[in-house]
Amino acid sequence: MSEKKGAKIFKTQCSQCHTVEEGGAHKQGPNLYGFFGRQSGQAAGFSYSSANKKSGVIWGEDTLFEYLENPKKYIKGTKMVYAGLKKPKQRKDLIAYLKSTCSA
Repeated sequence: MSEKKGAKIFKTQCSQCHTVEEGGAHKQGPNLYGFFGRQSGQAAGFSYSSANKKSGVIWGEDTLFEYLENPKKYIKGTKMVYAGLKKPKQRKDLIAYLKSTCSA
């Protein structure tokens, strides 16, 4: 897994909707700081879909790996418009970056 490659993936595919720094602003999607180990739909001040809030998903490497492949299939009714990251290696790289950058 490569955090550096993950950072590039985040910049090109995620940063238009998400921020990662502590105290970062919500955009179309929530700020992701501190989301590892947290239940989905819990970032204060962000308006989540009821599907996301009720999913009960706890974010970790395994759940993110599945979610990032096809968010709308993993949480039916999510507002996230991202089509997904199909290549397993890219998902692992992105997860490595998110884990190092977003851990509280």
